[in-house]
Amino acid sequence: MARYRGPKHKISRRFGMNIFETDKDPLEKRPYPPGQHGRTRRRKVSEYGLQLTEKQKVKYIYGVLEKQFRNYFKEAARRKGVTGTNLMQMLECRLDNVVFRCGFAATRPQARQLVNHRHFLVNDHIVDIASFQVKPGDKIVLREKSRKNVFVLESLKKRAARGRVTYINVDEKAYSGEMISIPERDDIPVTVQEQLIVELYSK
Repeated sequence: MARYRGPKHKISRRFGMNIFETDKDPLEKRPYPPGQHGRTRRRKVSEYGLQLTEKQKVKYIYGVLEKQFRNYFKEAARRKGVTGTNLMQMLECRLDNVVFRCGFAATRPQARQLVNHRHFLVNDHIVDIASFQVKPGDKIVLREKSRKNVFVLESLKKRAARGRVTYINVDEKAYSGEMISIPERDDIPVTVQEQLIVELYSK
């Protein structure tokens, strides 16, 4: 899952949403599931099927494996508050996701690669772990030698069109971003029903 290399458009069409948040929405041209019977077949989905679908959506969106996802859920359940909200907050605070939200990468997989290749500093220290949890007050800065990276520059040009989030402050001139606060669930622009995931793991 974390290293998924298959056709991304098919995944988006399967779930009926632009899972990888690519500039070109796969559903604009073909707003139906993939496969020979994608246009016509309508299956009745069970309660378990709905729960599993929501879990798979979130795993694809944030690019995490099952074991890692389960660990996130265990930690979310251990913390105070609503488990589903805790889960989404932890995923949203991953370093690769924050880099994506800042606009330094066009997609989360690209952000993950940039982090792994040591392009970013967190509080003046190189961090190359995509799952690193960014905390309020943490400052993410693109390294000086990476500021001419064509992928980063192209992504920054398109940042405004993708929308911005309230919990991250970005200074494009300084190639930096700062996590202002832990995001509230309503502020996270990810359309999933995390309560179904909680129900799935609570069985």
